[in-house]
Amino acid sequence: MLKQKICFVTGTRAEYGLLKRLMKLIQTSPIFELQVIATGMHLSPEFGLTYQEIEEDGFLIDRKVEMLLSSDTSFSIAKSVGLGMIGLSDALKDLKPDLVFLLGDRFELLSVAPICLFSNIPIAHIHGGEITEGAYDDAIRHSITKMSNLHFVATEEYRNRVIQLGENPETVFCVGGLGVDAIKNLQFLNKEELENELDFRFGERNLLVTFHPVTLEEHSSLEQFDYLLSALDKFPEINIIFTLPNSDNGSRGLIDKINTYVSGRKNSKAFTSLGQLKYFSTIRFVDAVVGNSSSGLLEVPTLKKFTINIGDRQKGRVRAKSVLDCQPNQDEIENTLKLIYTNEYKSLLRDIQNPYGEGDASEKIFKIVQSRIGNLSTKKNFFDLSQ
Repeated sequence: MLKQKICFVTGTRAEYGLLKRLMKLIQTSPIFELQVIATGMHLSPEFGLTYQEIEEDGFLIDRKVEMLLSSDTSFSIAKSVGLGMIGLSDALKDLKPDLVFLLGDRFELLSVAPICLFSNIPIAHIHGGEITEGAYDDAIRHSITKMSNLHFVATEEYRNRVIQLGENPETVFCVGGLGVDAIKNLQFLNKEELENELDFRFGERNLLVTFHPVTLEEHSSLEQFDYLLSALDKFPEINIIFTLPNSDNGSRGLIDKINTYVSGRKNSKAFTSLGQLKYFSTIRFVDAVVGNSSSGLLEVPTLKKFTINIGDRQKGRVRAKSVLDCQPNQDEIENTLKLIYTNEYKSLLRDIQNPYGEGDASEKIFKIVQSRIGNLSTKKNFFDLSQ
């Protein structure tokens, strides 16, 4: 019997880290053939050439598709999507997958989904139904949902939203978040190993900062970040690790500010890409993750750490009680930082439950794909809630 070809398209380090366990399950299955397409930030020296991590993990990359332009304007992002469609069309034509997996809402995936739609290739979409009002990711995510045929969502609320978009409930499965899977299946580095890997020493108080452009508020990203840096200046005793932002429009201004900041502060350091193991290991030794990354909501609560979520980039997402939302101004960020070091707030962490599941999402997805792969169709009817 011919193996069914399952293709994963990945454009960022974070997205790949979430997909890795599911990819391993597909790779070792006797009925599936794994295909991998790397694109976007994976192929960029500026963002760490992270396709190498995929290869180091034992995966063969079937196609590498260049699409990123050397610019971070809104028009360059739009052109990158167009370039991606050209290259990915050729890749998918050659590979002829039976199913394509897409995770989330990155603009790189907006290059893939229409090709699959026009080519009659079924799509399995992971982490649909979510809301992030401060970024254009919201529209991308819902667009991919409408072009997909299987939906694997993280909570019942998100499942209901995908159905609200007209998708048949029989194709929408609540499996939990893949980030929890990644954490549950890692062998963390201990403190000494991590410090040696990072060439960084943790102090009595430590923070991890990960701040991305607010793509629907283009002119305020740098302003918001300035407020964050000003607030951090009020805590010179705190050691800080920065991870650099993704390749969204406006990212280069943020990168410049981070590099300038760490050059003038001895107890801080910036990393283009920590990789999954070092990233999650680092969270274990910090007091909070500060910024506006989805990881602060989806994964950090599993590690019983605070998230200081700044601004509206993640507005609308389900969150644990350990996620402390604050407005993007210096006073509120500073006051929230003070709160996490109070005994009252520290005691809250003991009973935190992550609403994104217990860490078995990859296995659930794998079993459903096993049962569905022989009966997939790209033809679907709009599921009308009013009828």
